[in-house]
Amino acid sequence: MKIAVVGATGMVGTVMLKVLEERNLPITQLIPVASAKSAGKKLAYKGKDYTVVTLEDAVKMKPDVALFSAGGDTSLEWAPKFAEVGTTVIDNSSAWRMDPTKKLVVPEINGDVLTSDDKIIANPNCSTIQLVMALAPLHDTYKMKRVVISTYQSVSGTGVKAVQQLDNEEAGIDGEMAYPHKIGRNALPHCDIFLENGYTKEEMKLVKEPKKILRDDSFSVTATAVRIPTAGGHSEAVNIQFENDFHLADVRRILSETPGVIVEDDLANNVYPMPINAHNKDEVFVGRIRRDESQENTLNLWIVADNLRKGAATNTVQIAEYLVENNLV
Repeated sequence: MKIAVVGATGMVGTVMLKVLEERNLPITQLIPVASAKSAGKKLAYKGKDYTVVTLEDAVKMKPDVALFSAGGDTSLEWAPKFAEVGTTVIDNSSAWRMDPTKKLVVPEINGDVLTSDDKIIANPNCSTIQLVMALAPLHDTYKMKRVVISTYQSVSGTGVKAVQQLDNEEAGIDGEMAYPHKIGRNALPHCDIFLENGYTKEEMKLVKEPKKILRDDSFSVTATAVRIPTAGGHSEAVNIQFENDFHLADVRRILSETPGVIVEDDLANNVYPMPINAHNKDEVFVGRIRRDESQENTLNLWIVADNLRKGAATNTVQIAEYLVENNLV
C-alpha cells in the first residue's frame, strides 16, 4: 500500500509521520510530499531516508491513500486531482468539512458512514474532535439540548509561526508576530478570523461540525474560543443541557467505557486533565465532572487533548486504518 503524506515537512505532517511509525498500517511505500521549495529534501522514517516530492509527482505515483495537511487552498486544488487517479484523500484542513457531499469523520463515533466510494474524506477541527469524543456517548444516553463551550487553545494550533512567537517572547526576542497582540502572559479571545456575526471561524466550526458528525441537528451549540500561551494541547470547559436527567456515577461510567476517552477526576488528589499531561498522547481526557446546580439536567465537563495528535494527525491516521481494516481502500 502506497501512502502519501502531503505537507510532510509541516508541523502536523511531521506528527503524522511519527504516528504512522508508531501504528500498524501495512505501508509498502511512503511518499512524503511538500511544496516545490521543499522538494528534494530528505525525511527520515523508520530508519530510512525518503526524498520529498512535489504534488505533481505524487499524483503521478497514484498512492492508495493521501493524508493531507497542507492548508485549505492546497486541498481544494489538489485533493480532486488525487481522487481522479483513484487515491483516497483524508484531508486535515477545513476545505471539505461542511461540504454535504463529503464525510466528516471521527472513526470511533461515525466511521460507519465511510464507503469505498468516498475519495475525499474530511478530518474535523481539532477542538471538535476532542469535544465529540466526550459528547457522543452522553448524547446517545441523555439526548443533548444545548452545549456551551469555552476553549483554551494552545499556540501550536496556529502553527510554527505562533510557537516561534511565544518562544521569542519568553526569550525576550523581538520577532515576527503570528497574532495581533502578545500571547505570553496573555489570553486572546481570537482564534482564526472574525466573521460578520461576531464569532470567529474556529467558534463556528465548533457550532456546526458536531451536528454533522453526530448526524443530528436537534441540539444547539455556542462557543467562545480563546488562545492561551501553552505550547501544546487544547482544553475545553463544556456545559451540556440534556433532555433527560443523569446520575454522575453513570456519566463517569459511560465516559470511562468509551474507547479513546480517559476519565481523570479525583479532586481529593488534585487529579484532573491538563494539557501538559496530554502531550504526545492519543486519548481524550475528561474531568471536573459535576452537575450544573443552576439549571436542571445540566452537566459541566473539562476536556483536554493533544491537538496535534488526536486533534489532527492521529485521527487522520485512524481514518486510514479504518479504511484498511474494512477493505474500503
